[in-house]
Amino acid sequence: MKKQLLVLAACTLAFSACDMTGGKQDAFVQERDSLQRIINEKDTELDDILGVFNEVQEGIRRINEAEGRVTIAEGNPESASSKSVIHENMEFIKEAMQQNRDMIAQLQEKLKNSSIKNTKMQKTIENLQAQIDAQSARIQELEASIAEKDALIESQGEAIAGLSNDVASLTEENRAKAEKVQQQDKELNSAWFVFGTKSELKEQKILDKGDVLKSGDFNKNYFTKIDIRYDKDIKFYSKSARLLSTHPAGTYQLTKDKQGQYELHITDPQKFWSVSKYLVVQVK
Repeated sequence: MKKQLLVLAACTLAFSACDMTGGKQDAFVQERDSLQRIINEKDTELDDILGVFNEVQEGIRRINEAEGRVTIAEGNPESASSKSVIHENMEFIKEAMQQNRDMIAQLQEKLKNSSIKNTKMQKTIENLQAQIDAQSARIQELEASIAEKDALIESQGEAIAGLSNDVASLTEENRAKAEKVQQQDKELNSAWFVFGTKSELKEQKILDKGDVLKSGDFNKNYFTKIDIRYDKDIKFYSKSARLLSTHPAGTYQLTKDKQGQYELHITDPQKFWSVSKYLVVQVK
């Protein structure tokens, strides 16, 4: 470029030193204008090439920045915000890399068709292409890493879902078992008592011909259910009370309250109910 300017200046000085008259002056003007056009064309070509060159470099810089953001976000792939950052930046990188490839192809075509033959410029374009190829390789590795982590997260999610189902199933099973054990325990510690006059007990077939609970169809609904672990005192609201069912001596006390009404105090529940889980008391 500088050589061309020197040539133009030398020509100008040479023609200035001569007697510029007539056709010689016209020839000088035409040659000067022709040289100026050539210089202008080369300047335009060079500006065009440098403009594309700068765009490619800027694209490479922006891709490197996006790659850095993806690498940071990849450190926490489970986060919803990290997934969004990775997705957005990977989309940007793919578009930017395609644009860079297209611009490199433009540069090569422009340099091929240009009157400027510069080996350094060609070498620079080749270096740009090498940078883009290296970026492309890194991005492919990054995509593979992201895909591998996504697959691992999905697999872990399925495993966690399966474990959650197992836990829920075990929880329900344990709850059912606990309820069953509780119910069995309640039944084991259940007992029934009834008190009534002789005629009432006969009417309910609890007392039949002097025998207690011998009839198979006595009215069980007439009895009151209790828990032998907690219900140890039973009031009869009568001044006359006699146990008709069999219970070991020494396991209870039959006493009177302040009103002179009988009440039963069970002192050893397990032994008291060991013979029969049904207590029958005749009152008046």
